[in-house]
Amino acid sequence: MGAEWLALRTKPLYYGFGVPRGNGSAVITVPGFLGSDRYLREMNLWLKRIGYRPYPSDIGRNAECPDILVDRLLLTIDRAHSETRRRVHLIGHSLGGVLARAAAVLASEKILSVTTLASPFRGMRSHPSVALTGREVRRRIARRAHTRPPDKPLRQHCFTGRCNCDFAEAVRLGIQDDLIDETAVYTKTDGVVDWSVCITGKSEVDVEVKGTHCGL
Repeated sequence: MGAEWLALRTKPLYYGFGVPRGNGSAVITVPGFLGSDRYLREMNLWLKRIGYRPYPSDIGRNAECPDILVDRLLLTIDRAHSETRRRVHLIGHSLGGVLARAAAVLASEKILSVTTLASPFRGMRSHPSVALTGREVRRRIARRAHTRPPDKPLRQHCFTGRCNCDFAEAVRLGIQDDLIDETAVYTKTDGVVDWSVCITGKSEVDVEVKGTHCGL
């Protein structure tokens, strides 16, 4: 990832050369598992350079129940939509892309496009160390069940395939609105999640690139 970070600075597109200019539309960037908006600052600065209005997700650290996180993301979508008076773009990295896709289903009238970067929206097949960390985070969430919003109680089927919360149902439904553009960026040298669960199967949507999971 470090090598990719340095190599990026040698590319003309990093400085905005040869990149189509944005029209001031809002772009909300959503961090991946265990991450916060902080590590996406590089992307937000680039989006601003090329003519967009970037917004951090304001979901906090992505180590909470996804159903709670997607509610926070919907608040940011509402604000960006209200301030720009335009439908907004969503870019999500890893688990952040799954949140972005769920939000696009729940607020489709406010979303123009969704771009996912190495996002396992078709199932969780990941490196064993990531799966182990995920189990520990779920145990932590369970221990803090008393701090959850009253309308988001911890249920028996939370974090299972039978979960029927708004987030889980939205992910299962998938983006159905033909007016929402989809792009699914993936890399076969991901190293963290199985790239085959990061694609839609549609050639016009899926975009293969070279790089690592965090390098994206």
